[in-house]
Amino acid sequence: MNRPLRWIALSTLTAVAGLLLAGPAVATPPGIPSKATAQSRLGALTVAAQGSMTGYSRDLFPHWITISGSCNTRETVLKRDGTSVVTDSACAATSGRWYSPYDGANWTAASDVDIDHVVPLAEAWRSGASSWTTSKRQSFANDLSRPQLIAVTDNVNQAKGDQDPSTWQPSVTSYRCTYAKMWITVKSYWALTLQSTEKTALQTMLNTCTS
Repeated sequence: MNRPLRWIALSTLTAVAGLLLAGPAVATPPGIPSKATAQSRLGALTVAAQGSMTGYSRDLFPHWITISGSCNTRETVLKRDGTSVVTDSACAATSGRWYSPYDGANWTAASDVDIDHVVPLAEAWRSGASSWTTSKRQSFANDLSRPQLIAVTDNVNQAKGDQDPSTWQPSVTSYRCTYAKMWITVKSYWALTLQSTEKTALQTMLNTCTS
């Protein structure tokens, strides 16, 4: 059926408006549980005093590693979390769009984006990873099966550093529920401990979840 040009134009405008109202696409790493599951996992975690940083080095958590072909972990997450990402023959992102859910910023250059370890490497070291093998620490640092890696604004990631949720949380308050679910899931799977202040902060964040 032939449609009048005016009808087509109106339909196009309506579709565009719908996309704008929907807002930016939010990166969703795999394995984010329901509120109930996260609550159960939080309750099962072991509360313990923070461990020592003695002997810690990022080199003890080898990353980024090759995932497929010429693509390493960083490049894999950039492609997963971005929109319209184009890569070159070496798998480096040459163009695309990235929305950082921590601070609500949008980026079009991969150089402005870091891959955050939701549970920082140093935090993992203090929570039990100091006793792991290097192979296990490598698996943790490159974990694509759980919500441990996410593309975010580079300076936000750097400001977070190795802090836990008792001292650092995303500035976008609506994302704190998801952040708590991710943190709890990673600590649960990798059997890492948490401090009482960390648990309290996570519970407060989890209380903001609706599902």
